[in-house]
Amino acid sequence: MTSNEARASDSGTLRIGILGTGSMAAALGGAWVRAGHQVLVGGRNLAAAATTAARIGAAGHGGFTEAAAYGEAVLMAVPADSAPALAQELAPALAGRTVLDCTVPMAPGPDGPRLTTGGGTDSVAARIAAAAPEAGVAKVFGICHESIWTLPRPVFEGAPLAVPFCAGTPSAAAFTEELITSMGCSPLPCGGLSRAPLLEAAAVLAIGVWWSGGEARHVLPSPALAPGAVDDEP
Repeated sequence: MTSNEARASDSGTLRIGILGTGSMAAALGGAWVRAGHQVLVGGRNLAAAATTAARIGAAGHGGFTEAAAYGEAVLMAVPADSAPALAQELAPALAGRTVLDCTVPMAPGPDGPRLTTGGGTDSVAARIAAAAPEAGVAKVFGICHESIWTLPRPVFEGAPLAVPFCAGTPSAAAFTEELITSMGCSPLPCGGLSRAPLLEAAAVLAIGVWWSGGEARHVLPSPALAPGAVDDEP
């Protein structure tokens, strides 16, 4: 499928399939519908897919295969532990498309939520890329709570929300930047998929902070806010 064939029009409208029918699928799908994109919701349960599609005003619904083949990008909004197997199942349909991985590999732990990937160099995004090697994969949208994506234009303290992402291919990076910008947010490239474990760990850490009653947004103030701040990195 070419870029021109995948787009609904020449006006910047994108076609995005969604794998999943839960809260993240609905929140991001709704944001994309508001941004003027065309969305198809896919699930194993067609009734659930129809309900989610109607709720967000999607262009249609269907099974996972229909959603995977719908447009130039596909959102992976299923449990993290099942995402690689689903990517392998749908690999032929995902070929040539961008897979947007918003999953958070997390489980309860004695001190709060923990990564289920074990950390290190492993990530769900890399597993998806290995399972569907002809797709471009981007790790994105997983750090914010789904409620953030229900806002018409996420702006905080006068600045558009910055959305960090890691992408495995230049085309996946370009598509992800375009999509984030269309949502009224600022793309924040964070490198290739080798850095995806950092985004997954950051999401788990942020969730733990929220669950403990803290404010993750207070953790990383810009050095520019501190007069005389010096970057000591060689």
